[in-house]
Amino acid sequence: MQLRNQVEWALHCGAILAGLPAGRYLSTKALAELHGVPKEYLSKALQGLAHAGLVESTLGPSGGYRLAKPAAEISFLDIVEAIEGKGPTFVCTEIRKNNPCRPADTCETAPCPVARAMWRADKAWRRELAAVSLADIATAVSEEVPAEILEKTRDWIADRR
Repeated sequence: MQLRNQVEWALHCGAILAGLPAGRYLSTKALAELHGVPKEYLSKALQGLAHAGLVESTLGPSGGYRLAKPAAEISFLDIVEAIEGKGPTFVCTEIRKNNPCRPADTCETAPCPVARAMWRADKAWRRELAAVSLADIATAVSEEVPAEILEKTRDWIADRR
């Protein structure tokens, strides 16, 4: 499984928006420039987050995006599902029925071991993503990124609000 680039972009943008002062917005252009990604594609990802109720937007010279709820209430799973959808990462198509060695009248009553293992893995993956919030990432960033870079980034963002 490979997630679209927009998932990474949306997660990073969510982390940046988590640090905005209350009532402030940051434009798609500024977010795209900060991360070095195409504005048009980032815009689609941000629209997905808005549609899911994770961010809100406003138009105008001071417009842009901000989180729609506290960072602690937005999980990585929320963001991934806003971009990729909520469907399962594995869909069983019952290819075991194609085995020419099985009797034609065989009726399967339970999912096969492959499907069960994949569904367990999907559930574990989603559980892990649900356990990480934007607030958690903001804390980790403040602990891991050198203070000088954090300050320059905050100033850069402030100049574009």
